[in-house]
Amino acid sequence: LHPVALPQEFAATMELEKETLPLAVVVMGVSGCGKSSVGAGIAARNGMRFVEGDQLHPARNVEKMAKGIPLTDADRLPWLDRIGEEINTAQKASQGLVISCSALKKTYRDRLRQAAGGRLAFVFLEGTRDLLLSRMQARQGHFMPASLLDSQLQTLEPPTGEAGVVTVAIENALEDIMALACKGLSGVAVK
Repeated sequence: LHPVALPQEFAATMELEKETLPLAVVVMGVSGCGKSSVGAGIAARNGMRFVEGDQLHPARNVEKMAKGIPLTDADRLPWLDRIGEEINTAQKASQGLVISCSALKKTYRDRLRQAAGGRLAFVFLEGTRDLLLSRMQARQGHFMPASLLDSQLQTLEPPTGEAGVVTVAIENALEDIMALACKGLSGVAVK
């Protein structure tokens, strides 16, 4: 994916949105949806720090996933707590943060909201199984095998109707996904 120059009026809009973004943003969705690329782009556009949530997984989680073994709630909770600590630390320092995290279940998102004290928004990257699978099969050097996509889709509880969530279809180009996410975040009301 290559960067695309944005029209001048769009760049001015992005500056306005920079001031209204929530203090912390979780870019969420199943594996292969583009959390890292979109999260890094949102952070760069808005002068916020980006944290790759996969880097916070305990080694045993990465080993399990690399072997094609789905994670359980018990596996995910310490990881979610580490992500929550990152969010909380950034907020205490009044620093903007964008972090990638699958956040597949509502209870996981609520756990992150609690860690953030309510000052948190989510960008849900949504796509079809076929598109997700093709992306997972095309990427190299990632520990998550395409064989785990179905278990992630089964675990996923879409955040439909939850406050503070922006849903973006991943069928769009990366630049468009980031622009739609930033535009949506500018209108998100957080506690």
